[in-house]
Amino acid sequence: MEQKIHQGRNVKRFREMLNIKQEALAYDLGEDWNQKKISMLEQKDVIEDNLLKQISAVLKIPVEAFQNFDEEQAINIISNTFTSNDTSTLNAVNPNCTFNTIDKIVQLYDEKIALYERMLKEKDEMMVRLEKLIGK
Repeated sequence: MEQKIHQGRNVKRFREMLNIKQEALAYDLGEDWNQKKISMLEQKDVIEDNLLKQISAVLKIPVEAFQNFDEEQAINIISNTFTSNDTSTLNAVNPNCTFNTIDKIVQLYDEKIALYERMLKEKDEMMVRLEKLIGK
């Protein structure tokens, strides 16, 4: 059984993820829109292509996202990928440090010193050029 994608619900999900209120979306869509019309729009199974393109432009999300996003599939993928005994972490958070912090601090310090030396050299070169321009 093929499950139909609810485009209005997808508009609502993406709008909420972007922390945009219905009133703000209505304002961005134009004078014909208000909060109540946005609420009714988000209840529609299918949204007209030209309207979907307007919403896409306002929210800066591709039209295909509204047309193809299926929350149940996303949940199934996540639940099958990350099991309760899995050591994988969401959002690429790795609590185990994989590098020596002291070495990293020394590396950053060396890079900072090299940058300062380059800046001083450029300053000296600029001073020479300016002295030539003013005729010293």
